[in-house]
Amino acid sequence: MTDRGALATKFLQGTDWTETQMAPLAGDASNRRYMRIHRGAETAVLMDAPKERGEDVCPFVQIAQHLASLGLSAPRILAKDVEQGFLLLEDLGDDLFARVIPHRPNCEAELYGAATDALVHLHDQPLLDGLAQYDPAMMADMAALSFEWYAGDTDSLRRAAAHAAMLAALAEHASDASVLIQRDYHAENLLWLPDRSGIARVGLLDFQDAMRGHPAYDLVSLLQDARRDVPVEIERDMIARYLDRSGADAAAFDAAYHVLGAQRNLRIVGVFARLCLRDGKAHYIDLIPRVWSYLERDFAHPALAPLAPLIIGALPAPTPGFLKDLKQRCATLPTP
Repeated sequence: MTDRGALATKFLQGTDWTETQMAPLAGDASNRRYMRIHRGAETAVLMDAPKERGEDVCPFVQIAQHLASLGLSAPRILAKDVEQGFLLLEDLGDDLFARVIPHRPNCEAELYGAATDALVHLHDQPLLDGLAQYDPAMMADMAALSFEWYAGDTDSLRRAAAHAAMLAALAEHASDASVLIQRDYHAENLLWLPDRSGIARVGLLDFQDAMRGHPAYDLVSLLQDARRDVPVEIERDMIARYLDRSGADAAAFDAAYHVLGAQRNLRIVGVFARLCLRDGKAHYIDLIPRVWSYLERDFAHPALAPLAPLIIGALPAPTPGFLKDLKQRCATLPTP
């Protein structure tokens, strides 16, 4: 097995950050690791993304440079080794929205307003060349993860009917792929940078999987957050803010928002179950009830009337007993 520690040291020796100390930072659901590098009073972040585990730093570099060129606060690339999978990044700090808001609840609307404005700005800029499209077919496939992993239903007429109805709803209401979507735009990937101004106050992380998609997608990601409760009034106000500042058609955007919300939340339910059953990360199961509540809200929209009974009737509700059973089958726990 590759000695990533030795490779990281060698990488840093080729930079200005040779005499440094490292401290681990919280990671994400990927195979990437992050270390904070200290050099006196200065800090940077080392991303360790091993190719042998399916990681590639090139998309992160490309998207980061594009976002920065638009005046958005993506981390600057200080050094890179694409072949070995290392990046040295500007350290944007620890003030994630998810950490700031509990200590300063009065600023919640301000932070979400700034994040919404950043999306409006991004969506008004030229689209980066070469991005793959997050099209209805791919989105319907991703939504079907909820059947495969959460419900354990991999090949059934119900699954096929739900897939077809999801595909039809996406094709009708959310096929626009005119903007860059970051796809994980939420409070644990956004940093508050109050010393900067305007849209630059929002630090961006975890955008390497960006694609071309619908303008409502990242707003859904922000406001229907799997990891924290966003007040309904903030969701409503931020949708209105986006519509006012972007000039989007309100009725069409509202339908797309809820269809994409259903798609995204179905995918998340499936991914969280997979992270437990396949990867041994049982704590993701605890987030499913919140995601399910978003699903119920989205399925109440008329645009999803043909799909709602196919999903709600086919997927088991996340009762305490059902979630306990998922955890008992988690890869970290012995099989009963």
